[in-house]
Amino acid sequence: MSNAEELKKAALEYHRKAPAGKIKVSPTKPVVTQRELSLAYSPGVAAACEEIVRDPAEVATLTARGNLVAVITNGTAVLGLGNIGPLAAKPVMEGKGMLFQKFAGIDVFDIEVAETDPDKLVDIIASLEPSFGGINLEDIKAPECFEVERKLRARMKIPVFHDDQHGTAIIVGAAIVNALKVVGKPIGEITLVHTGAGAAGIACLDMLVSLGVRPENIRVADRLGVVYAGRTEEVDANKARYARETSARTLDDIIDGADVFLGLSAPGVLSQDMVRRMAPRPIILALANPTPEILPELVREASPDAIIATGRSDYPNQVNNALCFPYIFRGALDVGATTINEAMKVACVHAIADLAEREMSDVAARAYGGEMPEFGPDYLIPQPFDPRLLTQLAPAVAQAAMDSGVATRPLESLEAYRTQLNAFVFRTGLIMRPLFDRARADPQRIVYAEGEEEVVLRALQHIADERMARPILIGRPAVIEARIQRLHLRIRPGVDFEICNIENDPRFKDYWMHYHDLLQRRGVTPDSAKAVVRSRPTVIAALMVARGEADAMITGLVGRYHKKLRYIQDIIPLDHGVCAPAAMAGVVNSKGAFFYVDTHVKLDPTAEQIAEATIQAATRLGMFGVTPKIALLSHSNFGSHEDPVAAKMRQALALIRARAPHLEVEGEMHADTALNEEIRERIFPNSRLTGRANLFVFPNMDAANISYNMTRVLTDGVVIGPMLMGLSRPAHIITPSATVRRVVNMTAIASVEAQIRRAQATS
Repeated sequence: MSNAEELKKAALEYHRKAPAGKIKVSPTKPVVTQRELSLAYSPGVAAACEEIVRDPAEVATLTARGNLVAVITNGTAVLGLGNIGPLAAKPVMEGKGMLFQKFAGIDVFDIEVAETDPDKLVDIIASLEPSFGGINLEDIKAPECFEVERKLRARMKIPVFHDDQHGTAIIVGAAIVNALKVVGKPIGEITLVHTGAGAAGIACLDMLVSLGVRPENIRVADRLGVVYAGRTEEVDANKARYARETSARTLDDIIDGADVFLGLSAPGVLSQDMVRRMAPRPIILALANPTPEILPELVREASPDAIIATGRSDYPNQVNNALCFPYIFRGALDVGATTINEAMKVACVHAIADLAEREMSDVAARAYGGEMPEFGPDYLIPQPFDPRLLTQLAPAVAQAAMDSGVATRPLESLEAYRTQLNAFVFRTGLIMRPLFDRARADPQRIVYAEGEEEVVLRALQHIADERMARPILIGRPAVIEARIQRLHLRIRPGVDFEICNIENDPRFKDYWMHYHDLLQRRGVTPDSAKAVVRSRPTVIAALMVARGEADAMITGLVGRYHKKLRYIQDIIPLDHGVCAPAAMAGVVNSKGAFFYVDTHVKLDPTAEQIAEATIQAATRLGMFGVTPKIALLSHSNFGSHEDPVAAKMRQALALIRARAPHLEVEGEMHADTALNEEIRERIFPNSRLTGRANLFVFPNMDAANISYNMTRVLTDGVVIGPMLMGLSRPAHIITPSATVRRVVNMTAIASVEAQIRRAQATS
């Protein structure tokens, strides 16, 4: 089976897998009781209707309209398939809806309209304005698409955006802006040749003029040849803007000396000979799909220093509209923009271009097989899976909408808006924000035992950008520097972080002597102390914290949890009044944030240890600004079983209430009882726990770890932690599966803990 046949077979299987297609509609509010039904529909829904009658702007707060976009086509110009009709266009429109939701959290109804008359199509779409916050026109052929969009923009007070035109134009604009940076040519001095002159092509030219390309330096050819002044055949008003006084009649006549070739036309129209006749270091955007105007390998043969972009994913610099449309709509919807104007599109161009100059995110790198391209000829624009696109582009678009006067709901704070978007991209973003703010206010010295690991180095770039800590890496300087270069990171030793050279640190003697002094009566000789300190970065990190050379430590990306815990406990004593350490892990999912004790440390804790760990965990929830609602879980429901495990949990409850009577804690109980207040009220109406529990305490580590991991996987949850509790200094052991974001989160947690410790020591 050929690659094309295999792809076709896989694509059909993908679409047929139940449920068929790629999108569905799901309710956003519960409807499981009679009261909820009366609120959602009759009679309660009348209140929402009446409020909108009173103030139409309330439709954005009372309905889904403010986050709902219509993706509309008549199927006359679908991808590279042409006029296949609205029914066959539906898979493409569903795919567009999926991308809106995946990348920007925007809901979509795809609407396929069997109408080719432009005026009738305009009437149909304009009549839908009450339903939607925005209209994304898709795959409507030129020149009708220009007329349809122009008339709709004049009639409608919501954004109307023809993505084939403007989405392509925005990505092309960003690619050319960055390509010109690479070759060092001013945008106002270049000459550009364009083939195609359809809807996307004309929009690209208009955008490039807005960015600074001089109109007189643009030459255009279509399937009939050069667009010259006086030509009447197939020249509408849009194309006529780029007609020039010239005797040239073919692409071959106008290519000489061109700095940029922009193709949105047909396969093979640009020859190697034409490429050789272009200016030095030519920029070639061959965007015909699926076969470009010239293949990149042929360009390389003709001009090795050329910069090339295509519309294909199997070559560098893919011009992909997914880089743009979700985010420009996100910004427009969130400020109630009445249109998407030129200022908003230009702002989007520059935000995309600026992001490409930063290092690739770890999420995008994983999506593309771990490749780490660096800004340059083969990496001009970000990858579509880069999570930073939302947090960079949507605010830029929103700000441009406000500045240009088309926002009906201006943002009070752009920073708060970024925080909101960050919470969508990183589901831990909202709950972690208070800790990020506190960490930045007083950065602490955090030492990372596995300082050579890629995950740590990538996290360090975020930490340096946020200025939330003063990092110390344990590792070999040459290895760290080589990996920073390979990952194309901007962090610099001595500026953004310090290094403790595990092979040649002048403090090595002090470290092994300190370690020997602590463990000499446990069989550790001077030689074995030297060997352990030399080979165990976790030991060095713990010694640095114990000696006051660092405020907190993070380890665990390599190796086993309990082995590292033993090393740390040998060096950092337990906190005052604590009999044993414990660990708490959090999971953030669509239902909220939930915390689990003890997931990693005590296999079978006593009632005393459970009570102690619970109180420590409740204190740490306070750092997140979360009010702990604690459930002691068991197979027993409020005394329904008499056995040692149930008795242990009841004893733990008594100890907690005696020591921390202010805590909202209840048990022993089933997990469903902890999560469902109705069940709890029915079987135990005198419960002191209200609402849904968020801190779950288990009788043993098996139950805690299994529950935590099942919740994480089954709910597609994001992990916080594990957080090690009970030591006299902040020390955390993460796991080998930790992501960059988890390391960043743990850095903020460790920093805030260190701040609290310091404040307690001086009070």
